[in-house]
Amino acid sequence: MRLVLASASPRRREILLKAGYDFSVEKSDFKEVLYPKDPIATVLCNAVGKAEDVFGKLKDNAAVVLGADTVVVLGGKIIGKPKDENDAIKTLSSLSGNTHTVYTGFALTTEKGTVKDYAESKVTFPVLKKETIKAYVESGKPMDKAGSYGLQDGFIKIESFTGSKENIIGLPIEKIKPLLDALL
Repeated sequence: MRLVLASASPRRREILLKAGYDFSVEKSDFKEVLYPKDPIATVLCNAVGKAEDVFGKLKDNAAVVLGADTVVVLGGKIIGKPKDENDAIKTLSSLSGNTHTVYTGFALTTEKGTVKDYAESKVTFPVLKKETIKAYVESGKPMDKAGSYGLQDGFIKIESFTGSKENIIGLPIEKIKPLLDALL
């Protein structure tokens, strides 16, 4: 069996490589959905949709396709990727001094079906200066990330977190690895 990542995310690729997997990347054309009051349903639906979309495009069935989706939730509101720089500034300002939750859903699809699960982490930001937020947004780094930040960027120093660091980055490898190893 070969592994296919149904994501163009460089962070997900990096996590899989660091975990020692050999894989190819196929971007999914699945149109993401949003269930405004249910982040878990949102990330699971999107992860399954991406994995099954890519699996359906493959020429052979000897593959495991990994799909994933990450959202940030603050005050019951799901925050995805920023629409533009102003949206990123607004999001980071709202996260400043607060604790939010990061959910990542993942799905592993084979010819036998799909296995899905999710991980949850809590992240607390210190109060961020407006200049810090502006400089980070101007760097362009937050523009393709749920919640408008990347823990791995090192630019926004978080105060604390609970749960998986890899989940916050976008792929909870410690939950995925046992399932993936059993399939490969």
